[in-house]
Amino acid sequence: MRKIQPVRGTHDLAADEMRRHRHVVECARALAERYGFAEVATPIFEFSDVFRRTLGDTSDIVTKEMYTFTDRGGSELTLRPENTAGVARALIGGTFGDRRPVKCFYAGPMFRYERPQKGRLRQFHQIGVELIGAPEPLADIEVIALGAHVLEELGVLERVTLEINTLADEPSRLAYREALVAHLEAHEDALSEESRQRLGRNPLRVLDSKDEGDRAVLADAPLIDAHLSPEAAAFFDAVCDGLSGLGIAFARNARLVRGLDYYCHTAFEFVTEALGAQGAVLAGGRYDGLVETMGGPATPGVGWAGGIERLAALVAQAGEVAAAPRPIAIVPLGARAEASALRLAQRLRHAGFAVELTYRGTLSKRLKRADQARAAAAVILGDDEMERGVATVRDLDSGEQVETPEAELGAHLARYAPGR
Repeated sequence: MRKIQPVRGTHDLAADEMRRHRHVVECARALAERYGFAEVATPIFEFSDVFRRTLGDTSDIVTKEMYTFTDRGGSELTLRPENTAGVARALIGGTFGDRRPVKCFYAGPMFRYERPQKGRLRQFHQIGVELIGAPEPLADIEVIALGAHVLEELGVLERVTLEINTLADEPSRLAYREALVAHLEAHEDALSEESRQRLGRNPLRVLDSKDEGDRAVLADAPLIDAHLSPEAAAFFDAVCDGLSGLGIAFARNARLVRGLDYYCHTAFEFVTEALGAQGAVLAGGRYDGLVETMGGPATPGVGWAGGIERLAALVAQAGEVAAAPRPIAIVPLGARAEASALRLAQRLRHAGFAVELTYRGTLSKRLKRADQARAAAAVILGDDEMERGVATVRDLDSGEQVETPEAELGAHLARYAPGR
């Protein structure tokens, strides 16, 4: 019989890993709320055209990585590979009414069919924010500041570097594209096959290449700075000055790009060397043309997304998440004691304790299970204790054991309360 196992590129989350995952989400959610970003949840699948419009028919995600299927009604649907498109679709559909700007936070699973490796799964999870309807550089600064704050709160900001670039406005970008294409075409024979394909349809993506031959060609390629309009230069200067004013350190990466035409002005990534090849842990940029590309009115926007698995891995390295609270184990011996144990467990839970009930076995086996549950103490209830109105409390670290009147049990266990 074939062994039942997870689908390749998927992963179960449990125990400490699940706690780190939840910690990342809860930390980001709480901070986003402070910055005025309200949580939203879009469907886990959309009509495929939502992503084709936003990601481009020739992008790797659309041509190679989307999980697309036809449902029983004949509609072509796709599991979301990213969340910005769903938020933009919701905006166009009136989900947020007429209020502008819209500030959204989200967290949830995404799906891409790609080669699984450390930090890159086929079902992965992201946190993200979108600020839609604000064209000012102040919006870019606030969004980046929130990302930095999340990383700081997670205890990993010192392990990442903020890289930032400008994709400028459309006139600047068209002039730069022309200069870049001319340079690449002059060295086309030295480019990788993938970059030659990109040259015809999406030349800015060549700047992303990790191929050594491509990097050599790019070493003396023109930079966008020489083609910036005064307006684009002023926008980028305002973003950089705003970040510096907040004490947020950054490094200029003139090769940092986004491949689609609706991206403009600010592009940024928080990157690390602590996770091997998967260096970007939180990345985003300004996408003023996205909503219009999807059929809505011209609407500016800026946002970011962060990989929860990668952030949780950084958190694990930093050892920032406290262990789960240690429970109190209730050890009933006999049917009469079990009824009392249930009542005691509920009373302690209502008082704020974590409680682990032991269900069967001898005293030694139940205490062994209490140890496996990392219990701090065990409350032993047997017929003798029941007759005398007491319980035996055993400290599972020191082994010290005392009898405590049932009426004083809560006070005695207070030393094991969470946070003590």
